[in-house]
Amino acid sequence: MKKKPVIALLGRPNVGKSTLFNRILRKRIAIVDDQPGVTRDRKYQSADWAGVAFDLIDTGGYVPGSKDIFEQAIREQVHYAIDEADVIIFVVDVTTGITALDEEIARILQRVQSRVIVAVNKIDNEFREVDLGEFYKLGLGDPFAISAMSGRSMGDFLDAVIALLPRKVAARDEEEAAIRLAVLGRPNVGKSSYVNAILGLDKQIVTPIPGTTRDSVDTRFRYKERDIIIIDTAGLRKRAKVKENVEYFSTVRSYSALEKCDIAMVLIDATMPIADQDQKILQSAAEAGKGIVLGVNKWDAVEKDSTTARQFEKDIQEALKDLAFIPIMFISVLNKIRIHRLLDTALSVFDECQREVPTPDLNDLLRSAIEKNHPPAYGTKWVKINYVVQTRKNPPVFTFFTNEPRGIKQNYRNYLENQIRAQFGFLGVPIRMHFRQKN
Repeated sequence: MKKKPVIALLGRPNVGKSTLFNRILRKRIAIVDDQPGVTRDRKYQSADWAGVAFDLIDTGGYVPGSKDIFEQAIREQVHYAIDEADVIIFVVDVTTGITALDEEIARILQRVQSRVIVAVNKIDNEFREVDLGEFYKLGLGDPFAISAMSGRSMGDFLDAVIALLPRKVAARDEEEAAIRLAVLGRPNVGKSSYVNAILGLDKQIVTPIPGTTRDSVDTRFRYKERDIIIIDTAGLRKRAKVKENVEYFSTVRSYSALEKCDIAMVLIDATMPIADQDQKILQSAAEAGKGIVLGVNKWDAVEKDSTTARQFEKDIQEALKDLAFIPIMFISVLNKIRIHRLLDTALSVFDECQREVPTPDLNDLLRSAIEKNHPPAYGTKWVKINYVVQTRKNPPVFTFFTNEPRGIKQNYRNYLENQIRAQFGFLGVPIRMHFRQKN
């Protein structure tokens, strides 16, 4: 999957960036308040305009030179946004004119002028447009008159923004054919060490300090006659705990890596109980329809006997509940224990993602499943499932045709999914099931 371009909103506090953010998304996401500095962290959302998909970032207000810890943090955010974004929307306020802060921001943006568009906000009527000329002094090209609050001129403005996006070169066939494997997990679980061990070289910097890896890094290699692109990502934290500015973009890139990968290899720490955030990472991968493998790293540091692994696996499966289809492997990156078996499992899961079940085989299974456990009645109506077809792969989607879709409750859906898995596999693969009306 190709990475979407990134558009960032920059500007000093209280010029209307969050209002513009919400306007572009056509929904209320960012908190909007008249008090400067309400937006502290970047808000990051997927958006589209005129058929072009992109990721939109709303930064905190830029206050150069401030000693205030929050304003220093905001200033760092701006510099990271400049490095990250394909297009930068520099938002200024027509009611105040150009301020010294605007001038300082403009000086910083001079080096990336070709991908900057100046949005002069709060021009709510044509009479205000006479003040537009002042903003040419910023030296960043033609300023654009908009009103984020009312939506005035937003269509033409977004057309201009989209026109600035770089024309992406189509990915090479061989890259498209490679299996994309993202190594995900909380900070300090051994992601970079695992990548180093697989590649056989110290490609990533590895330290015991959580969060060392700030970016996601793609490395292509060949393994067992297969082309693989392995993505070492920054550690994922709960978003409420992402306080360092640089960690914000690390988190963004990690979720971006999840979006574009084929297989999510999630690592957890065997010396710690499975955490809510571990479950969130796995759930995010499943919701994205990715194949998933779970590596329990640092197994060498666990005191164990013949039952430890079995009990540990049972505890994980109980915690994961509806994610019990994910294969679990106990590894030690430090001692090189089962690290290649984990990779082999990931490749097997990739193959499972491509599986297509013939329709006759599916319907044989359906008839057998119904004979063993008929769906319950829905009110006074006897629920019938006529037939099933696989309508998609990667992830597999099974469409069931029934006289009463509302009558297929979650417990029966789970039953059907378990029957499919028992017969056809799909280890590590999230399954989608749709129920459509057919009398």
